[in-house]
Amino acid sequence: MPRGGPRASCLDRALQTDQPEYLDRDDVDPAIKRSVVRALELTGNWFGLHERFAYIVMDEVADVPDPRILELGAGHGGLSKKVLEMHPTATLTVTDLEPDSVAAITAGDLGSDPRVTVRGMDATAIDAADSAYALAVFALSFHHLPPSAAVRVLAEGTRVADKLLIIDLPRPPSPLHLMRLAAMLPLAPFVPFVHDGVISSLRAYSPSALRALADAAGVDIELRSGLYSPQIAIATRRASA
Repeated sequence: MPRGGPRASCLDRALQTDQPEYLDRDDVDPAIKRSVVRALELTGNWFGLHERFAYIVMDEVADVPDPRILELGAGHGGLSKKVLEMHPTATLTVTDLEPDSVAAITAGDLGSDPRVTVRGMDATAIDAADSAYALAVFALSFHHLPPSAAVRVLAEGTRVADKLLIIDLPRPPSPLHLMRLAAMLPLAPFVPFVHDGVISSLRAYSPSALRALADAAGVDIELRSGLYSPQIAIATRRASA
């Protein structure tokens, strides 16, 4: 399925790629991956993204006492840190597929917090019981997945949690997308963070694509997005007939 959705235009279909980011490659110097993760962490701090996303998490568990929260694809763990600061009784399971990221999180503040469990975990095959969590969160990572894996994450996330919160990059209309890419491409060969940013933009899913993926996974989805703001999706299990 095209990243722009089943009815994406020819131009939109051209503005996508199967090329992986540095973060998703096994043949890349680990130092390059660490530089990208560090840049993501700094960007999140400078622009207040971790705090902004944590408030979204707080809204989703506002009516849940002592919520259990699962973060998938946590990367540097910045979002989970903010959630811990904001919610005095929440417990978190912080996970990532990349062993280096898991090791770094374990060695940091999150690893020593009694309310946190750090684990290596594949978001497409979550090692947890049904309804084990009030909320599963997948922030700025969903675009890394091809459609088949994205469907599995939607199914797995809604199996282990009452709600799956996805926060990701918006996919702009094709003319704006071209302008964004034109601004980024000159630096992409030289700056790993920008290189991955270009690929992230090309791999971002549109709202219509997310609806199609949710339908394939057999889950309900609510979308909230703006042209320049992060795309937010809330997926839930479909009620039995």
